[in-house]
Amino acid sequence: MNYDYFFHNATIVDGSGRDSFVGDVAVQNDTIVEVSRSPRIPSGTIIDAKDMVLCPGFIDIHGHSDLEVLRNPSMEPKIGQGITTEVAGNCGVGVFPANEDSSMLYEQVKDVLGSYPDFGWEHFDRYVEDWKKRGSGTNMAFLQAHSALRCRALSGNPNRPATSDEVDAMVELLKESYEMGCIGFSSGLYYAPCLFADRRELLALLAITKYYDRFFAVHIRCEGDDVIESLEEVIDLAKLTGVKLEISHLKAIGRENQILIPQMLSLIEKARMEGVDVLFDQYPYEYGSTSLFSLLPPQYLRLSRDDLQQVLSSGKERQAIMKMMVDPEGWDSIYALCGWDNVTIVTMDSNQSYEGMTLTEIASIRNQGPFDAFFDLLQEEKGSAVMTDITQSQESLKRIMSHPLMCFGTDALYAGAKGHPRSYQAAIHLLDRYWKQQNVMPLEMMIGKMTSESASRLGFFDRGRIEVGCKADLVLFDPKTLKDNSSESDPTAVCDGLLMVMVNGKVALKDGKTTGICSGTILGRKGLYS
Repeated sequence: MNYDYFFHNATIVDGSGRDSFVGDVAVQNDTIVEVSRSPRIPSGTIIDAKDMVLCPGFIDIHGHSDLEVLRNPSMEPKIGQGITTEVAGNCGVGVFPANEDSSMLYEQVKDVLGSYPDFGWEHFDRYVEDWKKRGSGTNMAFLQAHSALRCRALSGNPNRPATSDEVDAMVELLKESYEMGCIGFSSGLYYAPCLFADRRELLALLAITKYYDRFFAVHIRCEGDDVIESLEEVIDLAKLTGVKLEISHLKAIGRENQILIPQMLSLIEKARMEGVDVLFDQYPYEYGSTSLFSLLPPQYLRLSRDDLQQVLSSGKERQAIMKMMVDPEGWDSIYALCGWDNVTIVTMDSNQSYEGMTLTEIASIRNQGPFDAFFDLLQEEKGSAVMTDITQSQESLKRIMSHPLMCFGTDALYAGAKGHPRSYQAAIHLLDRYWKQQNVMPLEMMIGKMTSESASRLGFFDRGRIEVGCKADLVLFDPKTLKDNSSESDPTAVCDGLLMVMVNGKVALKDGKTTGICSGTILGRKGLYS
């Protein structure tokens, strides 16, 4: 038979977690049509894959490419690490539904998602229209983000509790998004405006999520001193509503809190035993990345950017903020947990010369104390300010990674010209550092966490496996030369050993170079029973 592509004599890691085997895989159009353990040579495009690993395309269950895919449709940052499918709209950060005046929502999300000149989509279908006009290098699925619901349904500033009528309006908007194909609901209880949601609001939104058989992805309220209580909060919400729960980027922030990891995992395991359908995702780095503004106490995050910068001009207010950051109550102070030495500027539009420096180094250059330097930087910032922060230990990272309930995610941000290495090489970093170098788990198990386990969670039963009838999302790499070359100082460095990436039967990367082909599709579930 004349196949479109025929991978010959590959070491096949099929995504199931079972042992690899040597064999052939044939692709016709967008589908895998043959998987054989008896190598042969048919006609068509034959790829000699001897000693190479062929596996399903990696699935990023936790992404933030809502605007990046419109700016950069071919999605080189994801294709360049073997990711063929992404779930966007995480942490409650999303771009639809928006009011005619979308400035409030834009202000809420730009530090995570970056800039976009034509921002503002009335609902998910309008966004999908723009997405399809441009195309995408990756498949994408979308969560309905909580921040967008609050900005649309709440009058005025959304950084407050919602009224009963406003909760009802959010429920109707969420139903509309599910009817249009969103696969779940996400919230970032750590961030404004989601952190102002009360229990009544969350239960109402989760009840409709359960009705539509979608899932709840959540950045929990605290990941530091109060991480146990924050986990208990979302598990209790899932118990009461029966909703499927996905805990975003599970971790404990702060050196002293690493001892809480066993208790956190036990809490999740206990919930599973009690019938809660709960999983969690993780990015494979001990340091994270988010907006520099998120270091402020919650009551200051409710302010608009203009109002906040006015407040920061007051010495009295600065003293009050500093006191709360030094001795926080009921929220995660990254400063208190990690210290200024572990906070590094990645992107700062208004002070680009400080990019790559810690807050301690910046303060020294400016001849200021670190708090005054921090406040001044926020006051001066007119655009995006993104940081990295060392939050956890390698031991904790590997313990979470090895857990059977863990799925792979990148938490990639594209808010500026520079970024965290996880935005460009998280998948290769996971394989290189934690399989090749440290052998934290067998390759088959690791690839299963990056492919079929996420696909099953998402209901994408024709993705994530090398199996006849599955879509031809495939990755071919050389296990001997595979290497992550990225770093904090050079996050976009291209990896070694990634030979081919295929999305729906089309070659998106060949011999380590992206092709620019946009063969991705929107993945979703429309209506109640589809």
